[in-house]
Amino acid sequence: MDLLLYVCVLVVLFALWIKVKGLEYVIIHQRWIFVCLFLLPLSVMFDVYYYARAWIIFRMCSAPKLHEQRVRDVQRQVREWRKDGGRSHMCTGRPGWLTVSLRVGKYKKTHRNIMLNMMDILEVDTQRQVVRVEPLANMGQLTALLNSIGWTLPVVPELDDLTVGGLVMGTGIESSSHIYGLFQHICVAYELVLADGSLVRCTEKENPDLFYSVPWSCGTLGFLVAAEIRIIPAKKWVKLRYEPVQGLDAICKRFAQESANKDNHFVEGLQFSLNEAVIMTGTMTDHAEPDKINRIGFYYMPWFFKHVERHLKEGCVCVEYIPLRHYYHRHTRSIFWELQDIIPFGNNPLFRYVFGWMVPPKISLLKLTQGETLRRLYEQHHVVQDMLVPMTHLRMSILHFHQHIRVYPLWLCPFLLPPRPGMVHSRDNVEELYVDIGAYGEPQVKHFQAQTSTRQLEKFVRDVHGFQMLYADVYMEREEFWEMFDGTLYHKLRKELDCEGAFPEVFDKICKAARH
Repeated sequence: MDLLLYVCVLVVLFALWIKVKGLEYVIIHQRWIFVCLFLLPLSVMFDVYYYARAWIIFRMCSAPKLHEQRVRDVQRQVREWRKDGGRSHMCTGRPGWLTVSLRVGKYKKTHRNIMLNMMDILEVDTQRQVVRVEPLANMGQLTALLNSIGWTLPVVPELDDLTVGGLVMGTGIESSSHIYGLFQHICVAYELVLADGSLVRCTEKENPDLFYSVPWSCGTLGFLVAAEIRIIPAKKWVKLRYEPVQGLDAICKRFAQESANKDNHFVEGLQFSLNEAVIMTGTMTDHAEPDKINRIGFYYMPWFFKHVERHLKEGCVCVEYIPLRHYYHRHTRSIFWELQDIIPFGNNPLFRYVFGWMVPPKISLLKLTQGETLRRLYEQHHVVQDMLVPMTHLRMSILHFHQHIRVYPLWLCPFLLPPRPGMVHSRDNVEELYVDIGAYGEPQVKHFQAQTSTRQLEKFVRDVHGFQMLYADVYMEREEFWEMFDGTLYHKLRKELDCEGAFPEVFDKICKAARH
């Protein structure tokens, strides 16, 4: 009897061990099961709720009145922090897992969390050609509304869930940036609650130092509560031209030529190997040739980067007409090409037709459920980096990426960088053409080491007067960081606005030690 009881206990313990280990195995090695069964349906529920809420509030015109109440609430929280002695730095109370950045900030556990429930579009002013929005309004909301009334943003960063606040306080870019610059360059006004609880509006003429210092500051000068962004008339279609190019020299030359051509409304490159790429150029139009229409955004259509790769294999120049909003969010369904590592069969026609309407899973939910083991694996064996380098150094930059990480495809996106004040500007007081090189995936170099390889890339980027996007892992030391970025105006504002006791320095929010 004792032996039977002992065996039963062992069986139960073994079953529990299998259950726990099995769950860990599934989450790490068969993550697609968890993603498909749980995260995809949850993502759909999130989208339905937020889009319905945004539509109702905007149509009822209640957003401006609610906004005033929300701003007063932020001011109240800041003043209470001061009244309590201001013993710790402040930060937004938005959970770290909700951000698009791959890491969750440790600082939120020790800082005073200020709640900002601000996610609405406040006003579309077609006379002034601006849209006024709250910081948590996202690109999906904005394109859905603006395109429906014949307007659009000059620069629409790709993923639906990217928020205005993140794109202002960090940065944003898209394939129209060779004309309009980064997302910050289409913003005309910011409204912030400062460390003393006051509400301030800044533009190029009103509080200009603050206006130029806000981008890239990551919420370390004040709490953004609204932004005004330029809008331009929209057209129905994007006439997109695919041009396969062979040879690194030819790729760099052709890409630079197309990026300098302002007749192209959009320019983008996908580089599939060191010597193979497809360069895409697009123009907005109200007319489309019926036999060349490609509604690439429909859930059952092939993932866009796979569609582009097919043009590379066919080796011929091709023209298609894509609906404007489909074009803007062409990489959203596959999260560029990251989803192929999570759902390997996600581009299979059967999966797309049956489950594609639920894709993509929310990046925030992927972060929330990844666990410590998976987080470490991603950190050591996965790269997500955007490096911004002068176009004149494109060839050398691609070679460095190939040597140190070898991740393909590479995303190539040109942008115009003006000599404006702030943390990021061009050299020698002249406008300059830059390119964003985006690497997302598993490195194929032998003996890849995340810290060593990334630091080598960071040094190269500093040496060519480039910049690293701050959503990604940053391994630089403080001195190296301020060698890359111009902190002159930023530090001046920090002292003038009494920010040093109220907010951490930007480096202390984005460095490796601040994230896990």
